[in-house]
Amino acid sequence: VQLQASGGGLVQTGGSLGLSCVASGPTRSTFAMNWFRQVPGKEREFVAGISWSGLSIDYADSVKGRFTISRENGQNTASLQMNSLQPDDTAVYFCAASPDRLYSTTRADDYDYWGQGTQVTVSS
Repeated sequence: VQLQASGGGLVQTGGSLGLSCVASGPTRSTFAMNWFRQVPGKEREFVAGISWSGLSIDYADSVKGRFTISRENGQNTASLQMNSLQPDDTAVYFCAASPDRLYSTTRADDYDYWGQGTQVTVSS
């Protein structure tokens, strides 16, 4: 399985950005898709996750009400719409998945496959 992330960039405080992730490879069904982020010197942290069906969604407390994760029905894709961005949201964002995980977990160690990472920078 390969994960290809896109999006990100530079935005001012209060602005919006969108990220997308597409999974490809020999998969037979849908699985949970997730976003994590990491800043230098810190552990990778969970941001948002959406279950295989799209019916179960989880967010980190720090992004609730500002970020929205979604997926296309029946597809292993994930989009992350980020609104009201703050300088603390500056990080490299990664999508993550494992074909055997139908529901999201917040532990980075639970995922076998990762996208290449995309930089999000929020200027103050």
